[in-house]
Amino acid sequence: MAAKTYQEVMERRNQIMKEAVGIDYDRFRRNELVFDYEKMMAEVGYQLDEIREIQGQTGVGKTPLLELENLTAIARKLAPAGKGARIFIKDEASNPSGSFKARRASVSVYHAKKQGYSGVVAATSGNYGAAVASQAVMRGLDTIIVQEVYDSQGKGQPEILEKGRKCEAYGAEVLQLTVGPELFYTFLKVLEDTGFFNASLYTPFGIAGVETLGFEIISQLRKDEGQDPAVVVCTNAGGGNLTGTARGINKAGAKETAVVGASVDLSGLHMASDRDFNRKSFTTGHTGFGIPFATWPDRADVPLNAARALRYMDRYVTVKQGEVFYITEALAQLEGMERGPAGNTSLAAAVALAQEMDRDEIIVVQETEYTGAGKHPIPQLNFARENGVEIRRGDPEDEVPGENIIIPEEPGQIKARDLDLKRIRLSYLNKALENSGLKELGREEVKFLSAEINLSVEKTRELLEENFEVEIRL
Repeated sequence: MAAKTYQEVMERRNQIMKEAVGIDYDRFRRNELVFDYEKMMAEVGYQLDEIREIQGQTGVGKTPLLELENLTAIARKLAPAGKGARIFIKDEASNPSGSFKARRASVSVYHAKKQGYSGVVAATSGNYGAAVASQAVMRGLDTIIVQEVYDSQGKGQPEILEKGRKCEAYGAEVLQLTVGPELFYTFLKVLEDTGFFNASLYTPFGIAGVETLGFEIISQLRKDEGQDPAVVVCTNAGGGNLTGTARGINKAGAKETAVVGASVDLSGLHMASDRDFNRKSFTTGHTGFGIPFATWPDRADVPLNAARALRYMDRYVTVKQGEVFYITEALAQLEGMERGPAGNTSLAAAVALAQEMDRDEIIVVQETEYTGAGKHPIPQLNFARENGVEIRRGDPEDEVPGENIIIPEEPGQIKARDLDLKRIRLSYLNKALENSGLKELGREEVKFLSAEINLSVEKTRELLEENFEVEIRL
């Protein structure tokens, strides 16, 4: 049996991952910098029609697209004359496990079964674990979920504990760990010991599964309203939600639809910090994941991440924790929809963004998630108080992550605050050049980078020449 010390397991991580995912990522690499993203998605993933059939077998997809008339009316009262787009929401809580992540899990679990694996493993503190467990039990596979749950004092956040219970309800074995490097180490050991499939969030299987979500949004709106949405807002963390949705929108031919990422502002908090771990009230859809994964997606548990949000993001905005809690209550009390926190991040942004848009336009919030005992605002806010975070009503602009949560006094205080995409793009380029070690770039390298940061080749070249010591030969 192979040795299991931390150092020895980490030295074998590439081989462990290769066997657990079944993808030879080297086939797609061109050099230290460039790889063929579309070839990876085409050869390893499944075609859209295949995915729709796979998902149909387990009741995934074809979720309702609902107009939020009361929240639209509020946005219009706050908007200038002629403004106030219609707000729609894709109710992904209707999926078997209660979130859009059933779409990601459906293809991964199907592929694991097809390739002869007897079980699946996923490292996640969120809804994805429940989605994997739900899909796996339908396919007759075992499931192990590795969860980062506790700080060093053994305190677990209510939302994460809720999701662990959800995984166990579907029969998964759940390994609950403290914050820190033991998560990846334990994950690798489990993969090696069991020989199970790595149902990673970041494989082409998972991202391809979300493409049906974007495709459905466009198809439903064209059928019911006779138009495409002007904007689709995606809660953004690791990038798979936005990437898959945007690819589906593109496959539906909605070329004019803008894709906006939205994250909860947790600036100043470190996601791997024992102190900060329980001083945040959102475990996903926040800047602590959204910014690092946008600026360098290949920090994931696979060699090449298929979730590459910066390729598809037209705009990136943040909202405050208190604003999301406010909208969570508003959705329940005005629209009769009690839903969990993650999708309400993009809903908070959408209420603000709708006020910038024309009244005849449509803005879509592309997902909801189930709620449960640990996900409700009250247990989350009580837990925040227990950890020294002040809770009060007031102006959300005064909110400081980890110190206070400020619930708006009225809906006009909810804002969508733009992040500087140029700065994010420069951060990505810096990491790409640093990690590749390249000092000279040819046409292939610049073209790849332009796709990665969603800019033209000419503008990408300008950014490179103005900000980095690199020679470009086109």
